Amino acid sequence: MGNLKLLSIWEKYSMIYWAGLSMTLKIAAVSVVTSILVGIILGVFRMSKNPVIKGIIKLYISFIRGTPMLIQIYIIYYSLSFNMTQFQASVVAMTVNASAYIAETVRGGIESIDKGQMEACRSLGMSYWQGLVDIVIPQAIKSILPSLCNQFVILIKNTSMMSVIGMHELMYNANTVRSNTYLAFEPLIIAAVMYFVICTVLERLVNYLERRLKYSA
Repeated sequence: MGNLKLLSIWEKYSMIYWAGLSMTLKIAAVSVVTSILVGIILGVFRMSKNPVIKGIIKLYISFIRGTPMLIQIYIIYYSLSFNMTQFQASVVAMTVNASAYIAETVRGGIESIDKGQMEACRSLGMSYWQGLVDIVIPQAIKSILPSLCNQFVILIKNTSMMSVIGMHELMYNANTVRSNTYLAFEPLIIAAVMYFVICTVLERLVNYLERRLKYSA
């Protein structure tokens, strides 16, 4: 009986699910690019020798990592929604949250590079920032690339929170189906399977990339 309900729901509402999944992937794709860019910048400035800059970045990262993402979504949406679409507000919220975690990953990657690399750069007459940008960061990116790719998987799952601001992504559309069918369980099962399939495929790709980088090291 349960399988028949699932099939019936899928036959009738599959287009709604596909539309939601499409929006989910769009939000995640844009957010992963913006959060990686912002995260790299924050990670680099997190290591600044200027105590004021370093302190501000550290406070920002601590605040974002120490508060629920749902609160961040509400704050961003209600403070910026007057001149932003729901899609834009979703991307901003995802970027603000993910960039804080990426910044710490970037910092860890930079610190994992042998300090002799920077000393060699300085002995060649390069400034601190030249050595960091031209020599250290490219090496660090290679070591943290799998983690950055894995952020895409995390972002896809986190897009489900955007349903609270009316973004028509997969979770929101699944709730729409629940309202139309008066079924609490089955519509969510279909959404869960779709999330699972997409995330599993991406995780396999990340694992493949990690193996390739390991062999090429």
